[in-house]
Amino acid sequence: MVKKKIIPSKDKNKKPVKRTSERAEAFIRIFVAIISGIILAIWRYFIIIIGIVNWLIVVFSGKRNQDLAELSEYWNTEMYKYIRYLTFVSNIRPFPFSNVERMSKFG
Repeated sequence: MVKKKIIPSKDKNKKPVKRTSERAEAFIRIFVAIISGIILAIWRYFIIIIGIVNWLIVVFSGKRNQDLAELSEYWNTEMYKYIRYLTFVSNIRPFPFSNVERMSKFG
């Protein structure tokens, strides 16, 4: 059973927040690292293929495929979230423990 600390809020209108202890969160990160790591590793090979296809499209047509580039950006964002989570920089869990998102929007 994970012990949760109740941390009083400085704002009088907010309720106290329950947080897991740092030690319990570290053990949870091991589980997240394994599951997300496997998914991101498989996804990486798909992104490599997409990168090669997009490169071929650029070579033969002279312009990149925007949809393939945006699909690759989702993997970039999730890998960034994964590294930040494992190094305790952020508490935002990577996919599949959170929604897939894209950080940058380029044109």
